Formats: sequence, structure tokens, C-alpha cells
Amino acid sequence: MKRIGILTAGGDTPALNATLYGAVTRANQRRIEVFGFIKGFSGLLNPRVPHVHLNPLYGTIPELDSAYGGSIIGASRDYLNADDAESCNAIVERLNRLAIEGLICIGGDGTLNGMQPLATRLPTVLAPKTIDNDLGLNYRSEAEEYSREVVPEPPGYRYTRLRSRTQFDLHQMVNYVTPGFATAVFVSATGVQRIRTTAESHRRIGIIEVMGRHSGYLALGSAYGQPDVLLLPEHPLNVDRLVERIQEIYDLQKHVIIVCAEGVVNERGEELGAEVDSTDPAGNKILSGAGEALRSILIKRLGDSYFTSKRRNESARAAIFTRKVGHTQRGGRPILFDRYYAAQLGGKAVDLLLEGRSNAVSILQYDERRGFHLDGIDGNDFRDRWGLIHARTMHPSFYDPERMMPSRVGIDYLLPIFGNALGQDDMEAMRQSLFDSGNLTRPYHSVNTDINKRIRYLE
Repeated sequence: MKRIGILTAGGDTPALNATLYGAVTRANQRRIEVFGFIKGFSGLLNPRVPHVHLNPLYGTIPELDSAYGGSIIGASRDYLNADDAESCNAIVERLNRLAIEGLICIGGDGTLNGMQPLATRLPTVLAPKTIDNDLGLNYRSEAEEYSREVVPEPPGYRYTRLRSRTQFDLHQMVNYVTPGFATAVFVSATGVQRIRTTAESHRRIGIIEVMGRHSGYLALGSAYGQPDVLLLPEHPLNVDRLVERIQEIYDLQKHVIIVCAEGVVNERGEELGAEVDSTDPAGNKILSGAGEALRSILIKRLGDSYFTSKRRNESARAAIFTRKVGHTQRGGRPILFDRYYAAQLGGKAVDLLLEGRSNAVSILQYDERRGFHLDGIDGNDFRDRWGLIHARTMHPSFYDPERMMPSRVGIDYLLPIFGNALGQDDMEAMRQSLFDSGNLTRPYHSVNTDINKRIRYLE
């Protein structure tokens, strides 16, 4: 191959530029040109195909910095419709006119689903990213454990997860961890620590809502911030046990910190955060907030007298507060673990294309003997019998529902990732850049301004 394309799709993560950097670096070594497509699949659907030459003369453009968050070529949640053969064929025709011989998509399960119609027409591979850590399999046969039943509501069917037939072991995990997860955990864990002192000082109960619609990995990782209670989507909320646990902790230390994933469900399996009718561009229903829903439950169950009798607050409503870590988990400078392995996975994606492995995924594996190491897997292995790729949920054994904290298995999962996740340069970069006196006088300079000068179009 002489020229390949690359795009970033779905939600942003702190490690996207690092993945781009790794792919371009490997391409430079193999004397391959790389065109970056602007705003993910949206750029491919645009007849003019806006793109940037990321390595003219096989030298990486200066705007591409692996330590810079977001994506210099932009991202969107537009995806391809596999049933729209006309649009898919038009995209391939445009890529042929640009002499693109292979494509790397950087994304999660939605991107892997979205690139399937292209992978049958053009060599296409995936480099993983997602802060939710939900791209992968707990074991190789997991994709087979879904059933599909016909329902009257759109799209006309509903998926149900069957009971697992496999004894779980950490060594069986396919794609142990995805770039973006470690940085997001760093942000959420430090957020827990900062909210803690406020709740402690004012004798309050703090509910911190972190991202994680179906997968509880981010909430699990937030245990590094030492919350008192974790609530995850994989385990339906037992309100009676939660209230009992809160009272135990509050009576002891006069405050409680609860980390709640946005996708937490009640005992009927319904998402706690009230849903609104609208959806995001990927078709996901928008949640108004599990944290607020949980606060309402606790206000009612604990009652004003619980707090006033202890002379700690004037009401339950005043005593219980919520905070969302939200999109701060997605942005900013990636920490060392994400920068390093994102770049490695980007380079591996180039290798997969050169090996002729279309519809493959570069993955990060782990075992005690080899530590973290790269591999590739056929994207078809992620698909169920109907062709859909499901978001990976956290295995139930990672969590102790009685203690409402990570289990021993969950702790063993986290330790290899975060043992050396931070580098000395992470703190040094913050020290040098945040309180730079020039920040007070010079305006922010967006990389978009410089990249816009490099954008070219298909004539």
C-alpha cells in the first residue's frame, strides 16, 4: 500500500491524537502516505471528502501531538447504513479517486458496527478507543450469548442476554483495556477525592455520577478515589441494602460519597435516570440523570428527621447533593498509559492493513508473563449471529454487591492498568502549563485554526 486513510469516530477521548500519531509514525517507517478524513464518517459522506495529508514527505505534521486531547481531524457520531448500498459504493468510489488503498477507523463498538459495510468493499481495520472500556469480549464465546425476539416497537426486535455458559478468567479477556479509559478514571477518581472534603466538612451525602451507560468500568475504576459506595449498571440497585449501607457509614463518619454510573438500573432492569424521547445521533436514548433519580429516592427513604435529629442538616434535600463528572472525563491531556498504548495500537492497525487483514481490530492483551502486548483479531468475532456488535459489559464477578465495592477479581483487573499509569511528565506538564503567566494575556489558540489551513477536497 502507498496511501491509506484514517478517521476518528464516535465520542472524543483523550487518546485519539496519540492513536493517530502512532499510526502515522508507523506509516512513515513503511513509506506510506496517510490522509486524515475530517469529522469521521461524516467526511466520507460528504461528496467533497475534506481531508488532511498527515505526513507530507513522510514527516508528521507539527499539529499532531500525542499528548494533546481530542482529535485534530475531528469526530462525529454519523455512521454508515449497511442497507444504503448506494452511499457505501459512492464512498468507495471517492476513496478510489483519492488513491486510498486502505482505511483505519479509530473508535469503539459503534464504529466497528459502522465500518462493516465498508470492510466488504475496501481493506478496513479498527484501532480501539473508548473511555467506557466497552469494546471487547470477556471471553471469546460471549458474542454468542444473545437472543433476539420480535417486538412491536421499533426497530422490531429486542436483544436479551442469555446466562453465561463459561467460567470467567481474566486471561480470557479479548482487548483487556481501551485507550481513553485510564485517563477518564484518573479524572473521575480525583473528582471523588475533591468532592469528598466538601461532603466531609458539611456532613453531607454526595452522589457523583460518572459515565457508563451499560458498562460499569468507569465507576469501578473510580474506586481509586476511595468512595464509600459504588453503583454499577451490571447490578440492579437494591434500595433497601443501599439505605442500610448509607446509614451505617453516615453514622460512623458523618458523611457519605456514592459513585453512580449513569446507566444504573432498578430491580426491574429499568434505567434509573429518567429517559427523554430524544436520542443522540447514534440512536442512544438520552438519560436525564441517574444521580438525580437516586437523590430523589434517598430523600424520600431517609427523610428530613434522619438529618435534623442529628443536627447535621436542616433537611434531606439540603443534605444530599449530586455532581456529574461528565465530559471532563472525555477531554484534556491523556496520561502516560493511554498515550503509550494508543500509539502502539495505532501502529498495529497499520500493520494489520499491510498484512491484508481487512475487518480486523488491533487489541491490547494482558497476562502476567508477557504483561501488556499487542494482537489483532477478526472483527467478525465481535458480532452476534445477526451481525450486531454489542458493547462489552463489565463481568459481574468484578463487583461485590453486598459491600457495594470492587471484588477481588475487580481489583486484580485494575491493578495492571494503573500500577504505572501516570508518568512524571504528566504532573510536570500540568505544573508548567496550567499557571503559565501567558495564559492570562494571550487568547486560546485552537488547533482547528491550523488544521483548517491544511484541509483539501476531492475535486
